[in-house]
Amino acid sequence: MKLRLAALSAAALMIALTGCGQVQDATNKAVSDGASQVATAAGSEVKKQACTLVEDGLVSVQDKELLGGLVAGAETAGVPAEITTPLRQIADSGDQVPADSIKALQDACAK
Repeated sequence: MKLRLAALSAAALMIALTGCGQVQDATNKAVSDGASQVATAAGSEVKKQACTLVEDGLVSVQDKELLGGLVAGAETAGVPAEITTPLRQIADSGDQVPADSIKALQDACAK
């Protein structure tokens, strides 16, 4: 009788633990999916802002400062290198913004 009760208790415990693991897996997946969606949305917004600033091919001092502020966010959000590389080059440039970096960013934005 005691052996039977112990076996039933062990079986119930195993079922409960398996259920907890499945709940935890589902929770982890939901959190991961949510974080991925947020990063994707953030990346899209950063790309949109950067593309808007270089759309006309002219980058003012104010535009350059704004683009510089977008670099870290773009890299963190996983924006492709075809956007972040020219963005970084523009941000790191001195008084003269490299025309080839502006063109590269415009080309990437057109895709």
